[in-house]
Amino acid sequence: MGVPLYNRDLSWLSFNYRVLKMAGDERVPLYERIRFLSIFSSNLDEFFRVRMPAVLAINRVLEKDPDAGSDEALTPDTLQQVLQEINRQQVEYGQILTGSIMPALLKQGVELIYNQDVQGIVKTCTRNYFLTNILAYLQPVWLNNQEKKLFPENNALYLVVTLIPEGNASEREYVVVNIPAALNRFITLPGEDGVFRIVFLDDAIRAHLAYIFPGYAVHSSHSIKLTRNAEMDMDEIKGDILEEVETLIRKRELGVPTRLLYDAALPTPVLHFLAAQFDVATDEMIPGGRYHNLKDLADLPMPATLKDALYPRVALAQNPTTAKTDYMLDLIQQEDILIHLPYQQYDHILRFFNEAAIDGDVQEIYVTLYRIASSSQIAQALISAARNGKQVTVFVELKARFDEANNIRWSKKMKEAGVKIIYSIPGMKVHAKTALVKRRRGYQWDYSGLIATGNFNESTARFYTDHVLFTAHTGITREMELLFLYLQSREQPTAYNFLHFEHLLVAQFNMTDRFTALIDREIAHAREGKQAFIHIKINNLQEKTMIAKLYEASEAGVQINMIVRSISCLVPGIAESKNIRVIRIVDRYLEHARVFIFCNNGQEEVYMGSADWMNRNLYRRIEVCVPVYAPALQQQLKDIIALQLADSSNAQNAIQSYVRNIV
Repeated sequence: MGVPLYNRDLSWLSFNYRVLKMAGDERVPLYERIRFLSIFSSNLDEFFRVRMPAVLAINRVLEKDPDAGSDEALTPDTLQQVLQEINRQQVEYGQILTGSIMPALLKQGVELIYNQDVQGIVKTCTRNYFLTNILAYLQPVWLNNQEKKLFPENNALYLVVTLIPEGNASEREYVVVNIPAALNRFITLPGEDGVFRIVFLDDAIRAHLAYIFPGYAVHSSHSIKLTRNAEMDMDEIKGDILEEVETLIRKRELGVPTRLLYDAALPTPVLHFLAAQFDVATDEMIPGGRYHNLKDLADLPMPATLKDALYPRVALAQNPTTAKTDYMLDLIQQEDILIHLPYQQYDHILRFFNEAAIDGDVQEIYVTLYRIASSSQIAQALISAARNGKQVTVFVELKARFDEANNIRWSKKMKEAGVKIIYSIPGMKVHAKTALVKRRRGYQWDYSGLIATGNFNESTARFYTDHVLFTAHTGITREMELLFLYLQSREQPTAYNFLHFEHLLVAQFNMTDRFTALIDREIAHAREGKQAFIHIKINNLQEKTMIAKLYEASEAGVQINMIVRSISCLVPGIAESKNIRVIRIVDRYLEHARVFIFCNNGQEEVYMGSADWMNRNLYRRIEVCVPVYAPALQQQLKDIIALQLADSSNAQNAIQSYVRNIV
């Protein structure tokens, strides 16, 4: 009998639905609710770019062979279930926007003109803006023109316009008009009645279509958007990885369609005409509303007079330990330090890299970078370090999805400054978040290590929850040095199977074995009548072997509490999972930390790191988890996890208060 699994795509959709519910929660500030609508829409776009191609492909296999099976719990019904769930969520999305948020905006003196006739105030008030700003960007394409074919850009917005030639009412011409991405999606209209009115760029174009097509009557206009497959086969990369990734990035925008999202009011004959034009299959055509790309709602204009429409500004806490010292590198040699983001200032991480860049005794710096901030101060510090004569080695993961171009840009800039750049290992991603600074003191060296649960990215650190450990522990830092030596080889792990990690848990080397052993110990303790529990916080839980091991522990009596933000393929409420509780937290910040706590009969062991429990993390990436040895720091992580397990609704506020009171 196989391991009971819940489908990963349906699980992910349930996570995105939780995001949508935040938009419907009237306790959330108004413009933050609008931001959650934007996040929901952006997430769904990525789902159609990244996951839907796999769902469609596997579904076609299962149509021919229903017994083909899959570790992802896909059945011949999965595609229909996915599409039904997406449609249900989109309907609720519209209800929240039009039935809850727009009335709330109106009460605050803000009117979003939505699904309204554009020939009145919209046409009058946007005429000058259309003629002076919009018109220059419009590039109509006649679909019956055989010489000029339309190739819709990925997730770009278009209007399909049906025209009737003057004097020939029986004829129809179809033209596609782009909605320019270079312009703001929203236009504020002048108001003399005190109302702050906002109109979609789409509607400003609709209102003036007759100006573009003299000699024709505009019969109708409907919005469409084509989403293209974003998956790139990185495993096939050989040779110059930088050049090949750059080529693949360009090709990604030419990917095959995975979704034609269209205004549900679009006439069926026109829809079929478009499907043939764009080579879209029936199961890839998704009805929607009048407006697409509602992720742009994140940029909805807000009048300056609006009060309490955003989360209150939070004064970030200082870490009490680092606040008392002028030199982070010296302090790390004395004691381990743990930073909790975004509740505490990111300055501590910046100080670590800045001090390393300028300290005259620092000789070598090693860093793994997965997603770099577009204006990265950390990358700038590494550039300064290299120019200051230090040996700087940076492993840049060029295959970080949708961040490839930014990572390439920074890798070239660092390389020009003298930084030794190590590019991706073929067929594998390096997802670890690690840094090591080696400082010569006389005839001796001291090592300062940094291991985090999230990227070295000061932009995302403002709203991602993560933990960052600074340590000079001899065993940990020496193993970090071994890891960096391996990464420089750019060889597969099998070529370095002689590496032994006693402290670090490193995917491809010992991570799955160590996690399995830790769970087995809890199983043994439970069977002996000893105290046994496991607390795990991760982003995704999908890997079948680890799920099976959790079921085994549950059946043995181990009490398991899990906080899984996104995908969870573990099936709750069955005999195998009777002692497993799984919760999901969606709130002001994006839960991103990975923490693992094992009871060990009262002598708890605590780990943190970069690894989720998915096939890709455990078998196709280099991930690092680290034990937290300092009892006080262990207690901080245990307290934070306890707060989240106790309250999945307002845990953010509780943690904020807790972190402020750490002494």
